[in-house]
Amino acid sequence: MSRAAQILTGAGLLALALLARGWLEATPTRHMLVQYPMLIAAGALIAGSLVQFGAGAWNRGGVASVLTAIFAMAFWMLPRMLDASVAALSADLLKAASLAALIGGGLRLGWPRAHPLLRAVLKAQAISMLGILAFLYTHAPGRLCNAYLLDDQQRLGEMFLLAAIALAALWIIPLFGFSHPAPKPSAQASGPPNPH
Repeated sequence: MSRAAQILTGAGLLALALLARGWLEATPTRHMLVQYPMLIAAGALIAGSLVQFGAGAWNRGGVASVLTAIFAMAFWMLPRMLDASVAALSADLLKAASLAALIGGGLRLGWPRAHPLLRAVLKAQAISMLGILAFLYTHAPGRLCNAYLLDDQQRLGEMFLLAAIALAALWIIPLFGFSHPAPKPSAQASGPPNPH
């Protein structure tokens, strides 16, 4: 996909996430597991045109932009901030900008440069965070978010658990050799055999 197409696709996702705000934020499941990924994906697509910026010395090993993404995600996962984004348009626009620029853009600029060990740690952290949130939302005696009902909160916790299982399977299965094998070089590409 060309850079122009990526930017247009990202802008379209961003616009859709904002225009469908009422429907997406009507339940916490759609809010956190549909709108959040839409905004993050939009930012990642748009940031594809800024790859050279992310390759600067300030972002050595992708650490700076990845850490920014982690802290921004932790902030917008707080139930209080979730309530604020539902209650006020200004907070919702701030959320959209943060998720797109700081998380989507941060991961797009930092992930390709990150050390494999850092990637593995972040993947493990994402799975454990989803597991903790699943436990929290399913076992909390009262509502964590005032904007949503207790039943909605319960369903969100169950979906967090399913998301954790899905991500764990997605990242673990290739370790057992189920990925596609690399194509073998053709005889023509390797050149004629040496007669000597």
